[in-house]
Amino acid sequence: MDKVNLEDKFALFSEHWSPKIVGELNGQHVKLVKLKGEFIWHKHDEEDELFFVVKGSFKMEYRDKTVQINENEFLIVPRGVEHKPVADEEVWIMLFEPTTTLNTGNTKSDMTKAVLDKI
Repeated sequence: MDKVNLEDKFALFSEHWSPKIVGELNGQHVKLVKLKGEFIWHKHDEEDELFFVVKGSFKMEYRDKTVQINENEFLIVPRGVEHKPVADEEVWIMLFEPTTTLNTGNTKSDMTKAVLDKI
């Protein structure tokens, strides 16, 4: 029952595209991740994902449109929807996802993080 300071947690890591677990509730992980550059196209067949922008902004690309998400905004990507996050500059994101969610969903690549650090 300890509080979590997001700025302190983000200060603990510098790598991009490597989510860190900072909390767990009701079968969900609360994760922090820093994004910069382009991710890969992927989808999650069984899980929705919530992306909350703590600092900065990024674009979520879909096959038919692009959505800009700015600081203090969030976006929910519904299960089964192919998407690709793109961040021109570093952005800090808080994710809410089921504990079973793999960061690259149905696509395995060198960006896949099967085991996540807890910080």
